Amino acid sequence: MTSLENAIVRLLKSRPFYGHLLLNLRREALYDQTKNAGITIRDGIPVLSVACEAFSSLQPLQQEALLEHLLKHLLHLHPLRRRERNPHDWDVACDLAINPGIDNLPPGALQPANYRMEAGLAAEEYYDLIVPPFDFGNASGSGAGSAEQDSRGASGAGQGTTIHQAETIDSHEAWQEADGTPLSLAEEMVRSLVRDALQGSDGQTPADIRAVIDSLLQPAPIPWRQILRQFIATAGRTGRSSTWMREHRRFEHSTPGIRKRRRLNLLVGIDVSDSTNIVALREAFAAELINLARGRDCQLTVVYANSRIQRVEAFSTSSFVAQRYDGGGFTDLRPVFEYAKTLHPLPAAVIYLTDGIGPVPERMEFPTLWVLTQDGEKPAPWGVELRLTV
Repeated sequence: MTSLENAIVRLLKSRPFYGHLLLNLRREALYDQTKNAGITIRDGIPVLSVACEAFSSLQPLQQEALLEHLLKHLLHLHPLRRRERNPHDWDVACDLAINPGIDNLPPGALQPANYRMEAGLAAEEYYDLIVPPFDFGNASGSGAGSAEQDSRGASGAGQGTTIHQAETIDSHEAWQEADGTPLSLAEEMVRSLVRDALQGSDGQTPADIRAVIDSLLQPAPIPWRQILRQFIATAGRTGRSSTWMREHRRFEHSTPGIRKRRRLNLLVGIDVSDSTNIVALREAFAAELINLARGRDCQLTVVYANSRIQRVEAFSTSSFVAQRYDGGGFTDLRPVFEYAKTLHPLPAAVIYLTDGIGPVPERMEFPTLWVLTQDGEKPAPWGVELRLTV
């Protein structure tokens, strides 16, 4: 994706905060060539999808504006705030909320002025203006919508098009995948991305999103047990396999059905260096993990490591008991992830209790929860950060 990489480089120079945010997103191809790109949160991980040909056809400034548009959807957590609202009208409302502050957007970008609406409202406020009273939404289609387009017409759209016929410039098809991630877990993930982007950009943030960034960095405290519980619940929904024993709901006999894996396989890394040798901390973490694991069919592989793996123990739900292992020494966080690749089946997620000080893999192979000590540091731009307090 040369055009995408070039656009990111340009943003790193002109608006480094956005550039560093993009560097930390998982990227994949968008096969719907009717849209240029899309963004969502899948199983707690932010995913940027780009249609190479369609994206490359845009002017450089339009490419940068589109990427800014996508990042603002992520920063505002738009994919997770839809709830039971009408999907089409919520998509339109989100675009109306963020587009006025972005210059050089591709043709067809929705603007409040085109529908005789004021700029600067939140997505929920635009949604209330679009959807008539007593329309509670549905699973498909658009709302009835009564706001008509300005006589000038939206850029790239025909005159007289009503707002309930409007289309977003980016793909929102994958937003439904965000429903599997609890909002508080997604907030923690985005908060981690923002911290890393701020560090990379020397604290520079665009003025129009400064309030959003401040609210992310100064949130109401969330109990660490809640984040741990939600992360495990999200990991438990990712395991699926194909089977010809069950008919596929959409394609019947031509495609195998889907069977969810009932057993949840987790790899738990325990940093046994001196900095994490805190009895109360390790025991509180182990006790909460046990309580969560006993509520389901779960296989836990516990790896004790410092600069290398010291000990490995495997437990089923019924046999798992809290234990401690003291190792000392310095820390290298890579061996635990290398060991995870050798497991069969592969773990649904990695949960790592550490102070975060040590080398890490360059890429994330598994959904990862960094369970950090109070004074610990998140060691990588990927993964979700949880700060353990006892």
